Amino acid sequence: MAMTQRYSLVWDLDVFFPGGSASPQFAAFLEETEREIGSFRDAVASAAERDGAPGADTLAALIERMQSIVLKLREADSFAGCLASENQADKKAVQLNGRIASLGAAFSSVLTRFDELLKRVPDSDWSALLQSEPFRPVAFPIDERRQLAKEKLAPELESLIGDLAVDGYHGWGEAYNTVVGKFKLEFEENGSVTALSAGQAANKLHSPDRNVRTRLFAEWEKAWGEQADYAADALNRLAGFRIQTYKHRGWDSILKEPLDVNRMSEKTLSVMWDVIERNKPIFVDYLNRKAKLLGLDTLSWHDVEAPVGEAGNDIPFDAAADMIVEQFRRFSPKMADFAEMAFAERWIEAEDRPGKRPGGFCTSFPIKGQTRIFMTYANTASNVSTLAHELGHAYHQHVMNDMPALAQEYAMNVAETASTFAEMIVSDAAVKQASTDAERLALLEDKIQRSVAFFMNIHARFLFETEFYELRCGGLVGVEQLNELMTSAQRRAFQDALSEYHPHFWASKLHFYITSVPFYNFPYTFGYLFSSGLYAVAQKEGAGFEDRYVALLRDTGSMTVERLAEKHLGVDLTQPDFWQSAVDLAVADVKQFLAMTE
Repeated sequence: MAMTQRYSLVWDLDVFFPGGSASPQFAAFLEETEREIGSFRDAVASAAERDGAPGADTLAALIERMQSIVLKLREADSFAGCLASENQADKKAVQLNGRIASLGAAFSSVLTRFDELLKRVPDSDWSALLQSEPFRPVAFPIDERRQLAKEKLAPELESLIGDLAVDGYHGWGEAYNTVVGKFKLEFEENGSVTALSAGQAANKLHSPDRNVRTRLFAEWEKAWGEQADYAADALNRLAGFRIQTYKHRGWDSILKEPLDVNRMSEKTLSVMWDVIERNKPIFVDYLNRKAKLLGLDTLSWHDVEAPVGEAGNDIPFDAAADMIVEQFRRFSPKMADFAEMAFAERWIEAEDRPGKRPGGFCTSFPIKGQTRIFMTYANTASNVSTLAHELGHAYHQHVMNDMPALAQEYAMNVAETASTFAEMIVSDAAVKQASTDAERLALLEDKIQRSVAFFMNIHARFLFETEFYELRCGGLVGVEQLNELMTSAQRRAFQDALSEYHPHFWASKLHFYITSVPFYNFPYTFGYLFSSGLYAVAQKEGAGFEDRYVALLRDTGSMTVERLAEKHLGVDLTQPDFWQSAVDLAVADVKQFLAMTE
C-alpha cells in the first residue's frame, strides 16, 4: 500500500494574493504601492525645496515612508517572482515582473533625491543624529546611503540611469530569462524521447549513470551552443551598461560595486582566494581518486558532481523533511520548529514537473512575515542539501522579521552564511550517522563536492567574469572568445585536473545574467567559508551557540562583514588565519575520503 504524502510538494501562494497572476488583490496592492511612491516623491521634493538641511522630524518621517515602500516592493517582487518560476508559460507573471521593475526604478529615482537630503546634513550634526531615536536602529544603512551618494553622479543623472536601466540593463536580464524559458533539450532514455526543460536537464547532468551524463552533456553543450548568440548579446549588453555607468561615476574598478554591495573590502576577498589557491592540491588529489573510483583515467566536467556509490540516493520528500528537522534540533530547537512550520504550512514548491524554471531560491514576504522556497525535488542526497540550504535562508529572514526594513537588508555574502550553515548541519550529521561504510563514503563525497563547487567551480566563474569585464572595456566579446575565456578559467580553477571542460557554461548559468547583484559568484564562497568558521565554533559550544548565532544573523544588515566577524567571532577577515581554519574543515573531509578509499 502506498504511503500517504504528509507534506505537500506544492507551495501555497494564495495566502498572499489569491488568484495567481490574475489576482485582483495583487493588482490593488501594486496600485497602492505606486500611490505610496508618488506620495513619497512629493514629500522628498517638498523637503528639497526648503533651504538648508532637513530637520530630524522631517528625515524620520521620510525614512518611515521609505521603509514601508521597501517592504511592499519586496512583497510584490517575491510574489511575481514565485509565479514566473512555478510556471514559465505564465506570460502575465512576466508582465507583472516588468511592472514591479518599473515601480522599483521609480522608487530608486526618488531615493536618489532623498540621498541628496542626507548629504545636506553637516558632518558635525550627522553622527549625533544617528545616535538618536528613531535613527539608531537604521544608523548603518542610512550612513551607508549618505557615503555612497557622495560617490555618485548628480541626482538627475542617477535618476536617468535608473530609468534607462529598466528597459536597458534589466531588460537584457529578462531577455536571457526568455531564452531559458524557451530552452528545450530532446533526450532519449529507455527508448522514448523527452523534451527536457533547462532545470530538468541540469538535474540529469548529475545522474549516477555515466552513459546518461555523457550523452546529456554533449546535447547540453550543443543546445547552449545554439542559444549562444542570444546569451552573448545579453551578457555583453549587461556588462556594457555597468562599465559605462561606472566610467561616468569615476569608478575605476569593476569590483567596486560588488564589494560595496557585499560590505566587504578587496583585501578580505583577495586573502580568501589566496588561502583557497594554496589549499587546492589536496582537492586535486580528491578529483584524481574519484576518477579511479569511477573507473576513469581523469574526470570530465560532468563527472565532478557525479555520485560515488548509491547511498542516500532515494530519499522521499517526507523523509528529507524529517531528517532536516531532526538535525536542526540537535543544534537549534528554534530552527527545527521553524523548519517544521515551513513544511506544514506549504512554504515550499518542490514538485518535479515540466514548465518550472531551473535552480532553487528562497524569497521573503516581509509584510506577511513568511518566506517561500523554490526547487525541483528529485529524491537525491544533493536535493536534501539544497532543501536544508534554502531553509537556512528562510530562518535568517525569520529571525529578522521584527526589525526595521532597512536593518533587514543584508548582503548576498552573509545571506549565504545561514543557508550554508544549515546545509552543513544536515550533511555532517548524515555522514556521522551513516549505517555502512559505503553509505558514509557516498555522503562524505557529496559533502566534498560542495567544497569543490565553492573553491573551484565558483573560482572559475570569478576568474571568467574578471577577465571578461577587462576585455569588454575594449568592445563586444564574441561567442568563440567567451568559450575560450570560460575554458581557460575552468582549467586554472581546477588546476588542469579535468579531461573535458564546459565552454558554454557562461551561457547556461543564470548567475551571470542577474542584474540585482553584479558578480554573483564570490559571495557564495565567502558564505560557505564564513559559515564553516561559524560551524567550527558551534561544534565547540554546542546548544549554547544558538542565541549567539541569532544575534549574529540579526546584525548582518547593520555592519560590514569585517566588523560582524570581529564582534561575534573575534576574528580578522583581512588575515589568512580565519580562512585557513574554515578551509581546514573541508580538507579534513578530503583526508577522510582519501583514507577510506586507499
